[in-house]
Amino acid sequence: MHRSWFTEEEHGAAQHVVELLRRLRLDWLLRHLPTRVVWACYVFLNSFATIALLSLLAGITGSPFVFPSLGPTAYLFFFAPTGKSSSPRHAILGHAIGLICGYAAYVAMGSHGFAVTSLGEVSWREVMAAARVCAATCACRVLLRVTHPPAGATTLIVSLGFLTTVEYLFVIEAAVVLLTAQAWLLNRAA
Repeated sequence: MHRSWFTEEEHGAAQHVVELLRRLRLDWLLRHLPTRVVWACYVFLNSFATIALLSLLAGITGSPFVFPSLGPTAYLFFFAPTGKSSSPRHAILGHAIGLICGYAAYVAMGSHGFAVTSLGEVSWREVMAAARVCAATCACRVLLRVTHPPAGATTLIVSLGFLTTVEYLFVIEAAVVLLTAQAWLLNRAA
């Protein structure tokens, strides 16, 4: 592996992929392709597989099993699988904190978050609500020692009124748990 091409953190994550290829007897790929390209393919294939399965589930059930902050979560799981932010505890609790804070802010705003068509006409009340909920989510994650940055997007998705029914909150958390389980299994195989 061309260690000089990687930061120390990247080296550890890329080593994870190298070991998987060796176990699968595919280490010949590393002799023919740069390690970064092989690593990028690993991230691509696993992110595609996990989000595709959740998208399929969303299509079958008609429920929001796919939402914007799952993309960064999948990226963290496969880019840096041994990182603190990529641990199942941090991902699951981080999104749960985001959902709770987001829904609390949505209700506190009178349960009528931003309308998609009016994003250009944002009131000071809405600006302050979005800022407060993001700050509250970050503070709660610090207090609970939970590090998962994509959960901040989950907070905004809910607080701004894009996904707000109580059932959807459970579906969103279930999607996080399913993504986490898929990533854990794939990374465990590595």
